[in-house]
Amino acid sequence: MKIKIHLALVLSLFCGLVLSRAQAAQFELSIEIPKISTSEYHAPYLATWVETADRQTVLATSLWYDDQEKWLKDIRQWWRKTGRSQAKPYDGVTGATRRPGMHKLVLKSQEIAASLVPGEYVMMVEAAREVGGREVLSLPFSWPIKTNTTVKVHGEKELGTVTLIINQ
Repeated sequence: MKIKIHLALVLSLFCGLVLSRAQAAQFELSIEIPKISTSEYHAPYLATWVETADRQTVLATSLWYDDQEKWLKDIRQWWRKTGRSQAKPYDGVTGATRRPGMHKLVLKSQEIAASLVPGEYVMMVEAAREVGGREVLSLPFSWPIKTNTTVKVHGEKELGTVTLIINQ
Protein backbone atom coordinates (compact mmCIF):
# COMPACT_ATOMS: atom_id res chain seq x y z
CA MET A 1 0.00 0.00 0.00
CA LYS A 2 2.80 2.44 0.94
CA ILE A 3 4.67 1.62 -2.29
CA LYS A 4 1.59 2.43 -4.40
CA ILE A 5 1.10 5.72 -2.58
CA HIS A 6 4.80 6.65 -2.97
CA LEU A 7 4.73 5.72 -6.65
CA ALA A 8 1.59 7.79 -7.20
CA LEU A 9 3.18 10.72 -5.39
CA VAL A 10 6.39 10.49 -7.42
CA LEU A 11 4.44 10.28 -10.68
CA SER A 12 2.24 13.24 -9.81
CA LEU A 13 5.29 15.33 -8.83
CA PHE A 14 7.06 14.37 -12.06
CA CYS A 15 3.97 15.24 -14.15
CA GLY A 16 3.62 18.51 -12.28
CA LEU A 17 7.25 19.35 -12.98
CA VAL A 18 6.85 18.58 -16.69
CA LEU A 19 3.64 20.60 -16.91
CA SER A 20 5.10 23.55 -15.04
CA ARG A 21 8.12 23.50 -17.37
CA ALA A 22 5.81 23.36 -20.39
CA GLN A 23 3.62 26.15 -19.02
CA ALA A 24 6.58 28.32 -18.06
CA ALA A 25 8.18 28.55 -21.51
CA GLN A 26 6.84 31.19 -23.90
CA PHE A 27 7.65 31.08 -27.62
CA GLU A 28 7.47 34.30 -29.65
CA LEU A 29 8.49 35.09 -33.21
CA SER A 30 9.08 38.59 -34.53
CA ILE A 31 8.98 38.51 -38.32
CA GLU A 32 9.85 41.43 -40.56
CA ILE A 33 8.21 41.48 -43.98
CA PRO A 34 10.32 43.91 -46.05
CA LYS A 35 8.83 46.42 -48.47
CA ILE A 36 9.68 45.25 -51.98
CA SER A 37 9.43 47.66 -54.91
CA THR A 38 7.69 45.82 -57.70
CA SER A 39 4.77 46.55 -60.01
CA GLU A 40 2.76 43.53 -58.83
CA TYR A 41 3.20 42.99 -55.10
CA HIS A 42 1.45 40.18 -53.21
CA ALA A 43 1.84 39.68 -49.46
CA PRO A 44 3.77 36.46 -48.78
CA TYR A 45 2.32 33.21 -47.56
CA LEU A 46 4.33 32.23 -44.51
CA ALA A 47 4.69 29.04 -42.50
CA THR A 48 6.63 28.16 -39.35
CA TRP A 49 7.35 24.77 -37.86
CA VAL A 50 9.76 23.04 -35.46
CA GLU A 51 12.22 20.39 -36.65
CA THR A 52 14.80 18.26 -34.88
CA ALA A 53 18.46 18.86 -35.70
CA ASP A 54 18.26 15.92 -38.14
CA ARG A 55 15.37 17.62 -40.01
CA GLN A 56 12.44 15.56 -38.68
CA THR A 57 9.29 17.66 -38.30
CA VAL A 58 8.05 17.91 -34.72
CA LEU A 59 5.19 20.39 -34.98
CA ALA A 60 3.58 22.89 -37.37
CA THR A 61 3.32 26.18 -35.48
CA SER A 62 1.82 28.83 -37.79
CA LEU A 63 0.53 29.53 -41.28
CA TRP A 64 -0.34 32.87 -42.87
CA TYR A 65 -2.36 32.62 -46.07
CA ASP A 66 -5.51 33.89 -47.69
CA ASP A 67 -8.27 31.52 -48.77
CA GLN A 68 -6.51 30.53 -51.99
CA GLU A 69 -5.18 27.14 -50.92
CA LYS A 70 -3.72 26.48 -54.37
CA TRP A 71 -0.74 28.69 -53.45
CA LEU A 72 0.13 26.74 -50.29
CA LYS A 73 2.25 24.36 -52.39
CA ASP A 74 4.57 27.32 -53.08
CA ILE A 75 5.67 27.22 -49.45
CA ARG A 76 7.66 24.22 -50.64
CA GLN A 77 9.53 22.95 -47.60
CA TRP A 78 6.52 23.40 -45.30
CA TRP A 79 4.31 21.67 -47.89
CA ARG A 80 6.65 18.66 -48.15
CA LYS A 81 7.29 18.42 -44.41
CA THR A 82 3.79 18.87 -43.00
CA GLY A 83 1.39 20.87 -45.19
CA ARG A 84 0.26 18.25 -47.66
CA SER A 85 -0.68 15.85 -44.86
CA GLN A 86 -2.95 18.46 -43.25
CA ALA A 87 -6.40 19.73 -44.11
CA LYS A 88 -8.37 22.80 -43.07
CA PRO A 89 -8.14 23.94 -40.37
CA TYR A 90 -4.36 23.80 -40.55
CA ASP A 91 -2.29 23.05 -37.44
CA GLY A 92 -0.79 25.91 -35.50
CA VAL A 93 -1.70 29.57 -35.44
CA THR A 94 -3.46 30.37 -38.73
CA GLY A 95 -4.08 33.85 -40.02
CA ALA A 96 -4.19 36.11 -43.04
CA THR A 97 -1.12 37.18 -44.99
CA ARG A 98 0.63 40.28 -43.63
CA ARG A 99 1.74 43.45 -45.39
CA PRO A 100 5.30 44.83 -45.02
CA GLY A 101 6.34 45.67 -41.48
CA MET A 102 7.31 43.97 -38.22
CA HIS A 103 4.87 41.34 -36.95
CA LYS A 104 4.85 39.60 -33.57
CA LEU A 105 3.53 36.05 -33.33
CA VAL A 106 2.92 34.42 -29.95
CA LEU A 107 2.93 30.66 -30.53
CA LYS A 108 1.05 27.92 -28.69
CA SER A 109 3.80 27.56 -26.12
CA GLN A 110 2.31 24.72 -24.08
CA GLU A 111 1.79 22.60 -27.20
CA ILE A 112 5.33 23.24 -28.42
CA ALA A 113 6.95 22.57 -25.04
CA ALA A 114 4.91 19.39 -24.57
CA SER A 115 6.12 18.12 -27.99
CA LEU A 116 9.82 18.59 -27.23
CA VAL A 117 12.18 16.17 -25.53
CA PRO A 118 15.66 17.34 -24.50
CA GLY A 119 17.76 18.02 -27.58
CA GLU A 120 18.60 20.36 -30.43
CA TYR A 121 15.85 21.91 -32.55
CA VAL A 122 15.31 24.38 -35.36
CA MET A 123 12.40 26.81 -35.76
CA MET A 124 11.86 27.01 -39.51
CA VAL A 125 10.34 30.09 -41.18
CA GLU A 126 9.43 29.98 -44.87
CA ALA A 127 7.89 32.76 -46.97
CA ALA A 128 6.70 32.58 -50.59
CA ARG A 129 5.02 35.25 -52.70
CA GLU A 130 2.83 34.86 -55.75
CA VAL A 131 4.75 36.36 -58.68
CA GLY A 132 7.71 36.69 -56.32
CA GLY A 133 10.40 34.72 -54.59
CA ARG A 134 10.66 32.40 -51.63
CA GLU A 135 12.99 32.22 -48.67
CA VAL A 136 13.61 29.81 -45.80
CA LEU A 137 15.30 30.75 -42.53
CA SER A 138 16.43 28.47 -39.69
CA LEU A 139 16.61 29.50 -36.03
CA PRO A 140 18.39 26.82 -33.95
CA PHE A 141 17.69 26.34 -30.25
CA SER A 142 18.28 23.80 -27.49
CA TRP A 143 15.56 22.32 -25.31
CA PRO A 144 15.02 22.64 -22.43
CA ILE A 145 16.28 26.19 -22.15
CA LYS A 146 18.43 27.08 -19.15
CA THR A 147 18.00 30.84 -19.53
CA ASN A 148 15.86 33.07 -21.69
CA THR A 149 16.93 32.49 -25.29
CA THR A 150 16.95 34.83 -28.29
CA VAL A 151 17.94 33.73 -31.78
CA LYS A 152 18.04 36.29 -34.59
CA VAL A 153 18.59 35.76 -38.32
CA HIS A 154 18.37 38.10 -41.30
CA GLY A 155 16.70 37.26 -44.57
CA GLU A 156 17.96 38.41 -47.93
CA LYS A 157 14.83 39.35 -49.87
CA GLU A 158 11.43 37.93 -48.87
CA LEU A 159 12.11 38.14 -45.13
CA GLY A 160 13.87 40.79 -43.08
CA THR A 161 14.95 40.19 -39.50
CA VAL A 162 13.34 37.18 -37.82
CA THR A 163 13.76 36.73 -34.06
CA LEU A 164 12.79 33.74 -31.94
CA ILE A 165 12.41 34.49 -28.23
CA ILE A 166 11.91 31.67 -25.73
CA ASN A 167 11.32 32.88 -22.18
CA GLN A 168 11.11 30.71 -19.08
